[in-house]
Amino acid sequence: METGERINGRYKIIRSIGSGGMAKVYLARDLILERDVAVKLMAYNFHNDENSIRRFKREALATTELVHPNIVNIYDVGENENPYIVMEYVEGTDLKQYIHDYHPIPYKKSIEIMKQILAAVSYAHQHHIIHRDIKPQNILIDAHDNVKITDFGIAVALSQNSITQTNSLLGSVHYLSPEQARGSMATKQSDIYSLGILLYELLTGDVPFDGESAVSIALKHFQQELPSIRNIDSRMPQPLENVVLKATAKESSQRYQTIDEMKEDLETALSPERAGEAKFVPIDTTKEETRVIEPIAVPLDSHSTKDTPKESQDIADQAKGKKNKPKEKKKKRKWLWIFLGIFVLILIGSGIFLFNRPKEVEVPNLVGLTQEEAIEELSSRNLVLGEVKEENNEEVEEGLVIRSDPSSGSTLREEASVKLFISSGSEPFKVENYENEVYEDIRAELTTLGFTVESEEQSSDTIAVGNIIAQDVDAGEEVVPSETTITFTVSTGQEGFTLRDLSGYSEAGVTDYANDIGLSVSSTSEPNEEVPAGQVSRQSPEAGTTVYDGSRISVVFSTGPAEVKVSSFDKGIIIPYVKPDDSEDTDSDADEETQKPVPNQIKIFIGDAENDLDSVYKEYEVTENTPEILTFTVEEGNSASYRVERDGEVILEESGLTE
Repeated sequence: METGERINGRYKIIRSIGSGGMAKVYLARDLILERDVAVKLMAYNFHNDENSIRRFKREALATTELVHPNIVNIYDVGENENPYIVMEYVEGTDLKQYIHDYHPIPYKKSIEIMKQILAAVSYAHQHHIIHRDIKPQNILIDAHDNVKITDFGIAVALSQNSITQTNSLLGSVHYLSPEQARGSMATKQSDIYSLGILLYELLTGDVPFDGESAVSIALKHFQQELPSIRNIDSRMPQPLENVVLKATAKESSQRYQTIDEMKEDLETALSPERAGEAKFVPIDTTKEETRVIEPIAVPLDSHSTKDTPKESQDIADQAKGKKNKPKEKKKKRKWLWIFLGIFVLILIGSGIFLFNRPKEVEVPNLVGLTQEEAIEELSSRNLVLGEVKEENNEEVEEGLVIRSDPSSGSTLREEASVKLFISSGSEPFKVENYENEVYEDIRAELTTLGFTVESEEQSSDTIAVGNIIAQDVDAGEEVVPSETTITFTVSTGQEGFTLRDLSGYSEAGVTDYANDIGLSVSSTSEPNEEVPAGQVSRQSPEAGTTVYDGSRISVVFSTGPAEVKVSSFDKGIIIPYVKPDDSEDTDSDADEETQKPVPNQIKIFIGDAENDLDSVYKEYEVTENTPEILTFTVEEGNSASYRVERDGEVILEESGLTE
């Protein structure tokens, strides 16, 4: 498919994003729903294989019922020139590439990835769907370590043709269960085996079995023991290796019976309570106890040998036609008695064997006994000591029995042998250099091994938060975990500083402070009624915030009060004169023309940007109606007012005056 081509007129190809022996995968655009999708176009030519097409569609459609956060959603199934599947597009990489890029992966992260995979497969098994082709190439992981499994049920639809796809088979056979390698039908336990191989690869970075051909790899799955993970990584906690060993047992009956059982075991693999767990060893069901039956000696009648020539003579006489009936009857009776004798002897011998047959006894609990005490305990039950093997053990004292094989409670015939595992004491552990490792991962690992792990915090400019700066037990030193306390210095990241309150600082003051602790400063200015010009009025982050070397802070300097636009305008008024009442009582005979008028006392009050309405603006006397021009000064957005009093009485008043 080329860029720009369309599948069924709906899915526009953007680019190729992967290919394998079975299919090619393209990033495409769903032109109807306007979203990116992944289109898997099968590489096989199904034109003349209707059964394969039908099985492929049935299996693909069945997986559309699987709605789970760790399973890739299937949106559409169809047929163009070849069958295709339209799936959810996951932006990331497959687990195979992830392992290659990030190995070694910390145990804790490996477990978290595996738990997501197990959750998805468990959900599929609950819906009676077996994957059949679990491998890291079929598992996608995004930048946030979210896992999604793809290709559920597709393997069975393609099984008839897969033998011709060498690359595809070679990629899958590394994870093939022994029963699948023998040609048997895949079961849920087959998926569990593949998951065990997948966990092995997550922990070690490689598959356990490899070879030049698919056949040679398949043979190894049911002929060879799984390589020890602890031989590859000596720090590997035994319980974590046990999860792999139990999942990959050759006999499916000895594996986990359900995915949930495996998931529960994996979740506690790093738990300190399981630190002393013994290595999982599957029971060998191919060996059966051999019974030795003593042969029964059958004595022969001494007379029978003497009669042989006579019997031969009788036969010869019969051949010559001579008949001797009495002798013939006697001979038959003799053989009858011989057969009866042998039968009786067999019955007696069988009775003796059954009577003397070894009894079944129970293997006693020998854990914690010395070898001598164990021998005495075995002898008391008519059992004998078999092979004695020494093993390091953190919890069982040197020289004492760790376990037996068969284990206590097993039933054996008398005289059977019992293998003992004797403790050789704690195994010295060679401490490694853990600098710059994630503290929580190392703490979990060492605690599982029996160490007492402690920590102290320290800031660091070079070591990430939560990683180890130093350790008090030197790398290369050999110690006994159960007797050792190891203390790690753990990074809290860069050393922080509590930011001061910079209010009132000048620009020079801010610069000096920022230089002292390694801060960079950005600044702006704005008017402020309360803060003098040139001083800090605001800052970000706020005072008291923890900042680090190289952090950026922002300050705002005051430019002082904001300039206000002021305008002036005039208003003209007429102040009326009123003759006072007491002036009417003057001498009527007086010359009215020469009489002077009594003046009115006038006070003017103005309220504007420059005057207070409670203070006298002008004060004078009038003896007639007098015009007055009032000048007001107001700031933008404000108004003015005035009041005129005559002889203490308000005669004119107005407010809300604007230009």
